[in-house]
Amino acid sequence: MLMSKAIKIQPAALLRSVAALAHDRRGVAAVEFAFILPLMLVMFFGIVEFSSGVAVDRKVTLMARAASDLTSQATQVIDSDLQNFFSASVGIMTPYDASPTKVTLSEIYVDNSNIAHIQWSKAGVISSGATQATLTASTRNQGDIVTSVVPSALLVAGSYLIFSEVSYKYVPTVGYVMAKAGINLSDVAFTRPRQSVCVFYAPTIATMPTTCSTY
Repeated sequence: MLMSKAIKIQPAALLRSVAALAHDRRGVAAVEFAFILPLMLVMFFGIVEFSSGVAVDRKVTLMARAASDLTSQATQVIDSDLQNFFSASVGIMTPYDASPTKVTLSEIYVDNSNIAHIQWSKAGVISSGATQATLTASTRNQGDIVTSVVPSALLVAGSYLIFSEVSYKYVPTVGYVMAKAGINLSDVAFTRPRQSVCVFYAPTIATMPTTCSTY
């Protein structure tokens, strides 16, 4: 018959085992990494999304300036010209998707009372995957008073301004730190006609006016 033998643990050996366990650092790095990994991921994606957002916001500003500048260099524009100006946004937004972008171009006349009036206005939108803008009706109408949106330094009686407005919805790739639904970015730009007193507009050459409007 087998007899079980009691296992005797020497106090000295027990103390040595406890001391060895207390000094054992194996696996500490893995535990620490598990604690800091979520914070590292939040910081990483936050920096990526914020940097992309800043870059896109800068491109929105460039789109507004380019549309206004291109229009101000002409003496007259028709719908096909404006469509080309709006379509330049696709190249400016590269490598980001140009959709959804809306660009509005207007000409403003400042009367003798320093009140700014819309002379003509046209808008364009860029759909997903499109390489060219689609012309649409502007929300601004001829004769609308827009004095409040014009910087006071530009309110010169008897002068004309080309006014561009750009809106773009930036949707982050990950959406972990920034709003998943996206952030609306916008900017405006003003330039004065360079080649003439005003820039004439008509849908076609056949209907082009010959005198500057003063609505």
